[in-house]
Amino acid sequence: MDFGLSSKKALVLASSRGLGLGIAEALAAEGCTVMLVGRTADRIKANAEAITAKGKGKAYGMAADLGAPGAVDEIVALAEKTLGQIDILVNNTGGPPAKPATEVGADEWAKYFKQMVEPVFAITAKVLPGMRARKWGRVLTVASSGVEQPIPNLALSNALRSSIVGWSKTLSTEVAKDGVTVNMILPGRIATDRIKELDQANAQRSGKSMEEVEAASIATIPAARLGTAAEFGAVGAFLCSEAASYITGSKIRVDGGATRSI
Repeated sequence: MDFGLSSKKALVLASSRGLGLGIAEALAAEGCTVMLVGRTADRIKANAEAITAKGKGKAYGMAADLGAPGAVDEIVALAEKTLGQIDILVNNTGGPPAKPATEVGADEWAKYFKQMVEPVFAITAKVLPGMRARKWGRVLTVASSGVEQPIPNLALSNALRSSIVGWSKTLSTEVAKDGVTVNMILPGRIATDRIKELDQANAQRSGKSMEEVEAASIATIPAARLGTAAEFGAVGAFLCSEAASYITGSKIRVDGGATRSI
């Protein structure tokens, strides 16, 4: 299937590793020109060079922290200067620390809302006018399966990412007539550094070994394994494709069947 992305320009946030990188690689494989954004300059540079070396799509890199003051304007300005325009925005932010709701202080709710939620709203607002004027655009936000089935000990992620769900659904109805789709992609347990970090936190909290924690987690997944960043990225690329033009306001799970709700 031709995804119709060979002439499109994509800005992919938090793409130095893991889920964001998986989507960036998949978009580039479809011929997109991609701007990678992440806090680690060396890693971003190496990933951009590796993507470009594979052929088809070209990648550029930018070191930036989305939550830093002025970062949204800086990222959009450089992306537009480098790419010419932004047809596809992949919103992705780092995860907050693992904690139960009873241990989250008022200051932490505010701190992580500013880091994880406000920048997503702000950067989307910056790129939407161009998409609407061109009558084509894709806004894809990476969240978590915790917005459908709360994950124990991840109260901050469950709550804050759920606020993005309401925003994404509302926005989708406002811009659909302009040829802009707004969707969310929900990872389950994908083999990334973030999953290792969460497993380590759970192991320390429970007094179990990493192996026990990992085995117990995999036992809850009908597919009986972790997913890969490439599998996740492929779904992300499809949601950004021409073929997915009639999919908007949706939350798509990539979780091996782990979410039990209908």
